[in-house]
Amino acid sequence: MDTALTAEQHEIRRTLRDLLARHSGPEAIPAALGTAEGYDPALWRRLAGDLGLPGLALAEEYGGAGCTVTELALACEETGRALLPSPLLATAALAAPLIAALGTPDQRAALLPRIADGTLTAALALPGGSLATALGLTGDNLDGIWAGGGRAGGIQAHGEAGGRRLYGEADRVLDGHSAGLLLVAAHAGGYPRSRTQLFLVPGDAPGLVRTRLTALDETRPLARVELRDTPAEPLGADDTADAAAALADAGRTAAAILAAEAVGTAANALERTVEYVKTREQFGRAVGSFQAVKHRLADLYVRVEAARSAAYHAARDPEAGPLALAQALEAARITTGEAVQLHGGIGFTWEHDAHRYLKRAAGDELLFGPVHRLRDHAAHRAGLFGPATAASGVLHGAGVR
Repeated sequence: MDTALTAEQHEIRRTLRDLLARHSGPEAIPAALGTAEGYDPALWRRLAGDLGLPGLALAEEYGGAGCTVTELALACEETGRALLPSPLLATAALAAPLIAALGTPDQRAALLPRIADGTLTAALALPGGSLATALGLTGDNLDGIWAGGGRAGGIQAHGEAGGRRLYGEADRVLDGHSAGLLLVAAHAGGYPRSRTQLFLVPGDAPGLVRTRLTALDETRPLARVELRDTPAEPLGADDTADAAAALADAGRTAAAILAAEAVGTAANALERTVEYVKTREQFGRAVGSFQAVKHRLADLYVRVEAARSAAYHAARDPEAGPLALAQALEAARITTGEAVQLHGGIGFTWEHDAHRYLKRAAGDELLFGPVHRLRDHAAHRAGLFGPATAASGVLHGAGVR
């Protein structure tokens, strides 16, 4: 497999890195987090309007760039390096693919151009509090129990087509407090026609209550979404369509993008640590000159580069997405933990960015992992412990450890 990047892909990376470098600084992240949106709206308009990030992987007919998942993954690798608070992941990696896959022609025409130009942000509201479960990353999501299977629990949809109303709540909704559009997974059909279905809910819909939550990683704003007899429009023309399979497909692609973002986080944490140990002196010499420190940094470099290779492969073959995500999350957790240790006492202080990188790594594993369950489910899908539950190609290009 040729993993070399094209000239256009290199240009996307360079342009985005330069722009984010100009908007970084000690106060940039706290200032962005202090806004009502949880990110810098002016910077988001530049990222969307000038660079077209939310539309990278959308078709040109909807105002997108017509690129592939690889370009979006490269962009997210750069935002991961900068720990950029933005609605890019929730909008472009989670919500937009589902609208493109399931939406009616009218829904796609109305929503995707606004997503592509950044004027509409979106969030995926899934009951049960586990994105990894609902997206089919750590277990089978086809039974719909996570969405409130049966007569109660989760989020319930009532009424007939064209007059649906939702009741229930979803916790830990990524960017759910500020998104202009919510894609809500709800249980429909009652007991006899039980199914999981996706619904479109505008951010200003009556009966919608959104509360921003305190999160381990402040750069990933989370919200509780409560729906109290809230009007909603089914996503797609077929009112009986089951959304679980579409969520699983979107989950594998999102896993590849998340893996690239986690690689960016780990890589920048490592680069910052290398620069620090070059200048920090102990016993009259630079800390980085000690052989034990060199060995630790070398091990981290190998781990990060291996995770990058897996992430790039998964961007081209999303079937490998969950395994690549497992490798990238593990690399980010270990690398950022070592970064704090090698920075010494200053790495534990609020004034230093090392703790932010560690919290990003830990928070992502809580949201999309844990690592051992990602690997376990991928192994079961590939048939390592019995009959395969999906195409065995999931392991191609990535290993189970």
